[in-house]
Amino acid sequence: MTTSSEATADVDVAPPQLLLLDTASLYFRAFYGMKDLREAPDGTPTNAVRGLLDMVATLVGRFSPTHLACCWDDDWRPDFRVQAIPSYKSHRLVEGSGDKEEAPPELEVQVPVLRRVLEAVGIPVLGAPGYEADDVIGTLTARHHGRLPVGVVTGDRDLFQLVDDGAGVTVVYTAKQGVRDAEEIHQADLQRRYAVPTGRAYAEMSMLRGDTSDGLPGVKGIGEKTAAALIEQYGTLAALREAVDSGDPAIKGARRTNLEAGAAYLDAAPRVVLVAHDAPVADVPLTLPRELADPGTLHQLVETYDLGNPVARLLAALSIAP
Repeated sequence: MTTSSEATADVDVAPPQLLLLDTASLYFRAFYGMKDLREAPDGTPTNAVRGLLDMVATLVGRFSPTHLACCWDDDWRPDFRVQAIPSYKSHRLVEGSGDKEEAPPELEVQVPVLRRVLEAVGIPVLGAPGYEADDVIGTLTARHHGRLPVGVVTGDRDLFQLVDDGAGVTVVYTAKQGVRDAEEIHQADLQRRYAVPTGRAYAEMSMLRGDTSDGLPGVKGIGEKTAAALIEQYGTLAALREAVDSGDPAIKGARRTNLEAGAAYLDAAPRVVLVAHDAPVADVPLTLPRELADPGTLHQLVETYDLGNPVARLLAALSIAP
């Protein structure tokens, strides 16, 4: 006879893993990747909602996480970053606006809907006043650092800075091959692609290089390969800057001139590039939901926006009875 303890031991239990979703990165991809807007009965387009729900279902099915959170931009262009470098994301502002991000109206109308669906299902949607989703991800990663593996799902290379093999932190990178075939980025991938050994080194290389997509100028004359070589040679950005200040003869000519001219930018860059590890993110359970948080609201949303199929796929992935 098999005892109850033996029976329990025979059951496959998924190893713990936290999946952190860069939600805006995913719903922007869903919106542009799914051309069929398929309007709801009231005329609201639903491609981003349906696409995001399918993405979450795919990720849960592929990675079998035990913990999950959708991280949210409460502020897509935080004041502390703008104060440090005023050009930060300024090219994405709606003309004449000081804080509104340019986005298609067909997407904007869907964002509140998809958030309500996620919350009604019971998936935590977490933001922090004055912070971006990247900072929420950085904070949750820091909280769980070394306690359970973390997978950061994003199409944004900025979050490569969190890759840490020793702590089991990887980036599930969707920009090239989508969610279904997303790449898992480890330190070896950073070394192979960018010639930097760690996530922190990637961040410091990107400060030197700059990032036009975020409005960061970088240091004049220093591209990605040169930036990586300097970080490899000196170990850290701080050590490189100390070498410049101390007159290291290995740094000369135009390179020295440009590094000296970029000193004020390099003073400010860490405040913009490095994600926060201590944002005021609510400390709530992140375990995968096993029952609906708000069945009534979910039913209403399904009926209003004709979301039966994508919601059914998500609930099946989560093993939640509809």
